[in-house]
Amino acid sequence: MKLKNKVAIIAGGTKGIGLGIALEYVREGAKVVVGGSTEKNGQTAAAAINEAGGEGLFVKCDVSSLADLDNIIDQAVRAFGRLDIYVANAGINDANKTHFLDITPDQYDRIMNVNLKGMFFGGQKAARQMVAQGDGGVIINMSSVNAHLALDSQFVYTVSKGGIQQLTKVQAVALAPHNIKVNAIAPGPIETGLMRKVGSDKQLIDTILSRTPLGRIGTPQECGRLAVFLASEDSDFIFGQSIYIDGGRGFQAYPTPGYHTVTDEDYERLQKL
Repeated sequence: MKLKNKVAIIAGGTKGIGLGIALEYVREGAKVVVGGSTEKNGQTAAAAINEAGGEGLFVKCDVSSLADLDNIIDQAVRAFGRLDIYVANAGINDANKTHFLDITPDQYDRIMNVNLKGMFFGGQKAARQMVAQGDGGVIINMSSVNAHLALDSQFVYTVSKGGIQQLTKVQAVALAPHNIKVNAIAPGPIETGLMRKVGSDKQLIDTILSRTPLGRIGTPQECGRLAVFLASEDSDFIFGQSIYIDGGRGFQAYPTPGYHTVTDEDYERLQKL
């Protein structure tokens, strides 16, 4: 087991990619605390972790609240004695696809407070705990392929994800003397509720797939396996990087000839996420 006896917090860990990471972590021996803003999703996630044979708990946490960030770290240390891995996965998007000229300060703040401010201070608070323990740790930030794709239909989200990549580099430099390894995961199209909201119509999903050379949508489990690698000793000389898990989406600007068109079965599954 690659993460035996490690203690991990996954902020935004109650569904989608976050839950995929949580389940892979417990399969590798970690104790997991999942944070989320919805009690129902949190209890469902905790049950799934227990069913997978893991040890974990849910702590309600809105990452835009500094008090909530303090609390989830305190709860993890109280339950398991320490903190080894912090995964900053919580993120939101604006499903309304507001044009740049019409974005309001409230819309901007809503997304930035979760996606960037919450990640900044969550990582800071986790790092303080790791420094106090004195034996290093791991921070993994959740970026996106949209960090470098200029999508004006998701303007604030895209800006926030670009900021995450630079945050990851600066954190890595600042925390290297404390043996805290910092990297980011940058997913492309993954089977999540957020993907369902963004691609709420079949034609748009087809368009996304046409620019994804592998011709399919990825899974939370695949993201979880990458997160295991980045949390384990296998990646100890990987530092400040954003690792893309996107089926080639990030470098494919134009449709791929003969791409896979989403089937009715694929589409129905996405709508249930």
